[in-house]
Amino acid sequence: MIKYIAALTIATSLSTSLWAQDYKQIHKDMIVVDGHNDVIISSILDGHDIGYLLKVGHTDIPRLIEGGVDVQVFAVWSDDKRWKIGAFKHANDQIDALEAVVNRNTDKIQIAKSYADIQRIQAAGKIAAVIGIEGGNMIEESVDNLEYLYNRGARYLTLTWNYNLPWVTAAAVEDSKPENEQQGLSKHGVEIIRKMNQLGMMVDLSHASKKTFYDVMKVSKKPVLVSHSNAAALTPHSRNLDDKQLKALKKNKGVVGVNFYSAFLDSTYNSRLNTLYTVQLGVAPSEKMGSTAKYNKLTPENQAKADAPIERLLEHIDYLVEKVGIDHVAIGSDYDGIESAPVGLEDVSKFPVLTKALLERGYSKKDISKIMGLNFLRILKDNEG
Repeated sequence: MIKYIAALTIATSLSTSLWAQDYKQIHKDMIVVDGHNDVIISSILDGHDIGYLLKVGHTDIPRLIEGGVDVQVFAVWSDDKRWKIGAFKHANDQIDALEAVVNRNTDKIQIAKSYADIQRIQAAGKIAAVIGIEGGNMIEESVDNLEYLYNRGARYLTLTWNYNLPWVTAAAVEDSKPENEQQGLSKHGVEIIRKMNQLGMMVDLSHASKKTFYDVMKVSKKPVLVSHSNAAALTPHSRNLDDKQLKALKKNKGVVGVNFYSAFLDSTYNSRLNTLYTVQLGVAPSEKMGSTAKYNKLTPENQAKADAPIERLLEHIDYLVEKVGIDHVAIGSDYDGIESAPVGLEDVSKFPVLTKALLERGYSKKDISKIMGLNFLRILKDNEG
């Protein structure tokens, strides 16, 4: 943190020369990778054609192009309580839907199943679409299903979502229990991690319980990914990593992708949301009302007031860089899986704004390139080898 505070001081004195640079061109020259986006489940399966500019959601192909996104990880997610069709089938249905989008837009986007594929697709001026499976429920405890999804293009598996599975446990459930009652990775879970290492499939520890996190660190022979999480020291939340976890992640040579969700960036977000809701509607929200429902009731002006300042995101990046090093921080926006992103980063078209903010903060173009894409590509390649 100290060196970046110093860098910020220097940057202030050099601001004229920094701002004189074309940050959009700097951004364009980088390989930009977003490690987590939920547009399949939130938009594509609802019938929206992301090949066209949409007025809903955070993501479509025109906005990805405008945002200079070279590699987009499309999350495949299924909640067993919400969908009763079978999680493995649901996962395949979502991959089918993504492939249909790609087939309609072959001049703009292509599925990538390897680092070499990404290089080739990027060189052709197209977006590389990578698949990430968000939730081990979708393999239905089957190593064969895991391999099947890998062969379809899935390059990471987020081990669990917000509930426990027979072989792995979630932070949302487990971390609040007394330490002696916490469960982590089962014997079958160990087999699954070893199979992922063998396949070259990244282990994603976002959503994982602390016990699971450390159990995986003992088993995995490859660097792990934490695709969309932040720093618990700045925003205490089960979805964020504490300093001990960050130390272990650095030792593992893994990567953490910064999540853009206002609630994971700013501890005051929910209270601010409640206040704005109450003032606008003249009644307090019910206790059962979720944050997305509240947010969607607000006017655009009040939504902007609820959103976290971009400064909160920059503070998390600073902190993570301090704790794990510049080679271990990436981007995992969680667009279309969140209702609120930071001011100025309202959708995928706004990624150049983050590059500009990091330049103004004193980060070098080389270091920004690592955060914006190279670190994710490195861990992908490391898992392939």
